[in-house]
Order: sequence, then structure tokens, then C-alpha cells
Amino acid sequence: MPRTATTRPYHHGDLRAALLENAERTLREKGAGALSLRELARATGVSHAAPGRHFKDKQALLDALALDGYERLDRTLTAATATGPAAAPGADLDRRMTALARAYLGFAVENPELLELMFARKHEPAGSEHLAAAVDRTLGSLTRLFTDAQERGEIVQGDPERITLVAAASLHGLAALIASCALDADEAMAGLDEHVRLLLHGLKPR
Repeated sequence: MPRTATTRPYHHGDLRAALLENAERTLREKGAGALSLRELARATGVSHAAPGRHFKDKQALLDALALDGYERLDRTLTAATATGPAAAPGADLDRRMTALARAYLGFAVENPELLELMFARKHEPAGSEHLAAAVDRTLGSLTRLFTDAQERGEIVQGDPERITLVAAASLHGLAALIASCALDADEAMAGLDEHVRLLLHGLKPR
């Protein structure tokens, strides 16, 4: 789910969270180029110097947004297999993978600008380690799924991280097609079961 940003003046509470909410609203409505600490302070209703207590510059703010995005995506993916049919004992791989795929694509459709920022290659050196760890945690849902599937004999043996990379690339490719308007989001969601089936079982006739 995207953040629910506030346009009311900031009075009390968690200033960092309020800044991130307004920054994400600007990112969603105007793009990363429109973000600045000065404008963010104005939108949040605080002094021009206030954002500097949390973000030393614009890049640090972008990194914080990306990190927050990964943490939210991680919670979304974890919940996808912890509840519902995918969490049932004995749920097959297709069902569990489809639940993860639907959660990822749902996040991507709701947060295209944030997802693009999350995958941007330019990051502040001081924040790169935290972002790398966040990426590992997020992909961990897929890696655990495939490791468990190997133990069950549901998929071939091999490096689960390599299998995760293939699956993540496939899902992110769908998200990129939707973001570029080359694929309708509803159409992608409707065909997700078949997409997962082809991903897991391949194209060879059986």
C-alpha cells in the first residue's frame, strides 16, 4: 500500500515519518527531480533547517525513501505466505508462488515511482550497506520459498539464490511493463496464475 501523505502543517510526533510521507507524495505526483529539502520543509510546515536533522542532503532522503520501500515490500511479501490459502499446511508451490507474485505485483502497481527509486543504482555510500541488507531481506521470501520447494522435491536442485534471481527478474519485468504502459495492470493480474505456471514448469511439452 502507498503511504497516506498529509498536507497539514506538522505540529508534533515523528518528524522523520512526516517528512518521508510528504517526500513520497512529491515523488508520486512530480517525480524525484522535484524533491528538495527546502520544499519538503515547506510542505511539512517546519523550518528550512529541520529536514537536515534527519537527512544530510537530497540523496540521503532518496535513500531513506528507498529503504522504507524495501521494508514495506518485505512486510507485504512475508504476509502473503503467512496468511490465506498459501499458508495452509501442504499448500503446493504454485499456490505459494502465486501469492508472492500477486503481492509483489500489487505493490509495484500501487507504488511505481517508489519501486523505480528502490532499484536505482545511485546510492549514498553510507546508506548502501543498509539498502543491500534490505534487498537481501526482501528477496529472502523468494529464496526461502525455493529452498523449501527443493527440500520437498518440487523443483530442481541448484543454487536457490540463482533461482530467486530468475523469478525476481520475471516478476520485476511484469512490473516494468506495467509502469511503461506496455501492459495493462488488470490484464497482468488476471494472467498471473498462468505466468507463474510457465515460470515454474517451463515451456517444454509434457
